[in-house]
Amino acid sequence: MLAATRSLAYRLVDRSMKFADIAVNLTDPQFEGTYHGRQKHSSDLEAVVSRAKGKGVERILITGTSLEESRRALDLARRFDLHSTAGCHPTSTSEIDSYPGGTERYLADLRRLIAEDRGEGGSKRVISVGEIGLDYDRLHHSPRETQLKHLPALLAMAKEFQLPIFLHSRTSESHGDLVAALKGAGWGDRGAGWKGGVVHSFTGTKAEVQELVDMGLHVGVNGCSLKTEENLEAVKTIPLDRLLLETDSPWCSCTSTQASHAHLPPPDSPLHIPKVSKPQGWKPDHGVKGRMEPAEIGLIAHVVARTRGMAMEELAAAVWANTMRLFYPQEKK
Repeated sequence: MLAATRSLAYRLVDRSMKFADIAVNLTDPQFEGTYHGRQKHSSDLEAVVSRAKGKGVERILITGTSLEESRRALDLARRFDLHSTAGCHPTSTSEIDSYPGGTERYLADLRRLIAEDRGEGGSKRVISVGEIGLDYDRLHHSPRETQLKHLPALLAMAKEFQLPIFLHSRTSESHGDLVAALKGAGWGDRGAGWKGGVVHSFTGTKAEVQELVDMGLHVGVNGCSLKTEENLEAVKTIPLDRLLLETDSPWCSCTSTQASHAHLPPPDSPLHIPKVSKPQGWKPDHGVKGRMEPAEIGLIAHVVARTRGMAMEELAAAVWANTMRLFYPQEKK
């Protein structure tokens, strides 16, 4: 089995499979060398992007989690020839009410950011509305009522600009409310501007997978989606034509205590990248232990392929096609 695993891993690199990472938080301070508010090393953002491209990651979608982060994500997308989302993460929705000029001004400024980029003369780098949704696990950031209050207007932007939605849902209770909000916004009426979407960083149940798929949504899988045996069983049930892959960098790494560990390639596999054990020990051409990078999307693909009992080549080709169909429909496949 070990030899077969190693063979799969090396064939991935040799055949230069194409990968897309649909969730990368490149605006996070860790990529500037700052951890928990303390500078540990110089910025290695350029190296992170370069490493990803060297591993066959041809599409990276930078996540916008607030108005300001959406602006920064767009700036980085333009700088590195990537793409970004624009939205307000559910745990950031409290800032909408406290924004200078109030709620309407915040939403107008977010709408303007998307409109200017998507309009004539714009870079067309914003290709999704998100990250938006519900998170009932961290209500100390934004109360449930605040999240629910602002979600309809954020969903309406996806419909207005006819862009796919990049959704966040944490806890089974939030799943039910998110489904209700989508239906309340008219989700499923394809003639009214809906362009599909994905629930990213999925950690839910088999039943939740089925409900999302029945609604026409895709499901994004990262290291956090592969923590437990129950997670792995749920991932198996995602139809191949609705599966997307992500790292959610710098978060959601696969650790030795998780169910995914048994399905990772061997340490000498080229799917891994060299890493230092601590941020202060950083050196060029190395990542940092515990900090996920888009260059490691192959690790997620390897675990998912092994879990589903299929060849990585088949998985990679299918996920690439799914990604292009949802987020890059105007490009040649």
